[in-house]
Amino acid sequence: MKYLYIILLSIFFSKITFAFSDTTNIPLGRQSRHDDIKKEISLCDLLDKKQDAFLKVGNNDAVNTQVTDALYRIPNELRQWIEKNDTQLVSNNDKVRYLKYVADVLLMYRISVKEKNLKLVDLPELLQMFEKAIFAKAANQTIIPFLQESNYGIAKILNQIFSEASTKNIGDGIVYLKYTTLYPSKILESIASFAQEPFADSLIQLACKNDPVKMYSFAQSKNSIVGKLIHRNNNNMVKQIALLSQTPNALFYFPFLDDIMHEKQSIESIQKYVGDGENGYDSVGYYKLLVQTAIAYSKRMGKPFFDTAIAYNGTNGLLETLAKKAKQHFVDQINMLHDQANLAIRMKAIQPLAPADIYYMMVMCESDIYTSSYKHSFARLLQLMGTKPRGDSLLLSVNFDHFRKFIKMAANYNKLDTFLKTMPATRSELIMDSFVANLDKSNLEDAVDVADSYTSITNAILLKSMLQNVIKFETKSNSEKNKKGIVIYGLLKTIFLSLKDSTINLTKEIGIPPIYDVANKYMQNEKGGIIEQVFFYGDKDGKTFYPAFRNSFAPKDWKVTDKKEWMEAVSIKGNVLVFANKPLDNDANLDDTAQIHLANYLIEKGLKPNMIVHRGHSYWLPRTMDRMPGDAKIVLLGSCGGYQNLNKILEINPDAHIISTKEIGAGDINRPILTYMNQVFATGADLNWKKMWQSLSKSFTTDPSKAVRDSWESYVPPYKNLGAIFLKAYAKKMEQE
Repeated sequence: MKYLYIILLSIFFSKITFAFSDTTNIPLGRQSRHDDIKKEISLCDLLDKKQDAFLKVGNNDAVNTQVTDALYRIPNELRQWIEKNDTQLVSNNDKVRYLKYVADVLLMYRISVKEKNLKLVDLPELLQMFEKAIFAKAANQTIIPFLQESNYGIAKILNQIFSEASTKNIGDGIVYLKYTTLYPSKILESIASFAQEPFADSLIQLACKNDPVKMYSFAQSKNSIVGKLIHRNNNNMVKQIALLSQTPNALFYFPFLDDIMHEKQSIESIQKYVGDGENGYDSVGYYKLLVQTAIAYSKRMGKPFFDTAIAYNGTNGLLETLAKKAKQHFVDQINMLHDQANLAIRMKAIQPLAPADIYYMMVMCESDIYTSSYKHSFARLLQLMGTKPRGDSLLLSVNFDHFRKFIKMAANYNKLDTFLKTMPATRSELIMDSFVANLDKSNLEDAVDVADSYTSITNAILLKSMLQNVIKFETKSNSEKNKKGIVIYGLLKTIFLSLKDSTINLTKEIGIPPIYDVANKYMQNEKGGIIEQVFFYGDKDGKTFYPAFRNSFAPKDWKVTDKKEWMEAVSIKGNVLVFANKPLDNDANLDDTAQIHLANYLIEKGLKPNMIVHRGHSYWLPRTMDRMPGDAKIVLLGSCGGYQNLNKILEINPDAHIISTKEIGAGDINRPILTYMNQVFATGADLNWKKMWQSLSKSFTTDPSKAVRDSWESYVPPYKNLGAIFLKAYAKKMEQE
């Protein structure tokens, strides 16, 4: 059918062109202007990537034909009208100018389509309004009614083409009002040119309602054009923001902007905690106020209000400030004392906090809190809840705000069973049901949290319930034809079942690279070498465990070379190369310098590590991640809380096999793991994770040290890193869509 349209249109348009050239004499001096129009028609025809006299704007051939008709007919009819209109367009200059109008409207159409101010399908409407405007212009009539009648994209083009000094301000104002209706978020950065217009004050109010946070930023520049507009405005909401912007230490008050505007809190009531920002600042009182405000705001976000408070999200908003203050005043303090054995001293910073305060401290600082800090904070949380703590009451008291994050962290630190046992079984099952529910309606991180948590739950009843809920929601998604839900719950079901059913091959079932084996050839670079980089840090632990690591390379199997800042170990066959920086003094920043120099050396030699080993506490891990060259095949996180960083690792190394620990990494475990892998690769064999884990388990589970036995239970092999597996599988599914 399309081709029939093209044939008919080609005949029709050729007749128009023939009739035009046959009946109209075009002076040589204006021929180039006509050529410009014809060129623009051809360029517009190419907007669908085909030069075929048919502008396809969609799958409806009738609409495509209408658009194509407008493209070829109206400009050609206007060309003829211009040449024959000797009454209104008397001089050559008049005709040249009007021919340029026609070429310009097509040019601006192309530009507007690319800038997304117009759609391809808008061409007929544009040319019809243009035709009315050009006729009015020739008759010395105003085009203002046509600007008012048109949408923003069309009005903008007409105003640019036909703008005159006498009506410029009116036309610009009409177009700008249409622009602000479409883009209220851009009012403040664009209104300065219209500051004297009658509509300026109402637009300031609209901008304030749309984005009070941005309004606050502009209000701080009181003497700027926009600042003056804001500070002169009589709207109560605008006045409150203007006042706040000029208040000393305003950022302390900003998170409470919604409450201040609705007179639930005042600058005076908050000031007793803020003081002058230094003197009189009550850090605990201020943090507690943030927590209570967060709880109140979270209640508005659910039924029946579904309302997000002003300045809740975003820079300097409530959530950001809450996280910042939790870290600054509490988490950093207890982390800093991680070597302090006296808990009364170490945990002194959180003594004034109530259960809800500690809850928010933990969930807002997931990436910052040390393992030991979390565990002691969790113990303090339960202690504060009384002799018969009720975890469900705690979640109710915080309105279940960030509860998935809390559940995930509890699971990853092996505290979930403890927490769930503080409530009746019916309540814990309900909470875990909510934990799994509506993952298709939230961000992907929630689904990863669910996957991550599954291997940490030891309660068989909860595991069964969690799996049943996943299957229930998959069935629901299928019945509703909810594509995202089908993918998420389908993947979770398959991954969860694979932990108990050894016949389920995840590589085959969900289409991700092998998770049970690492082929030797897969690890090799183009020269057949396997390059490993080990990151040590110059603190007490690094200096303690480095000698044993250095001595783990047996002379009969490895050639070890010590350099000033690092060591190199090369297998006898020469196929495995291990580089480890020495744990030089951290206080003098020498370990950092050694890592930089080693990284530069590897780049210079063309040796890109495909195996990364982190040997240090969790607080050193961000530095290791920053120095990962990317695309590593294996990553060993021998650190406290390394399990928390899976998502970040996968962003850098999308296909990495990750060994991590949910709790405290142990040097006496990391070293044998590394030795096992190095020996396998050095022999040229493939690495089988299950075989490796079974072999190491025989040794660690019978170790005389209880600390070693307990630590080993917290290590997670790559095939059980369910969050990582889920992310890889989900990415594959999305590629296939």
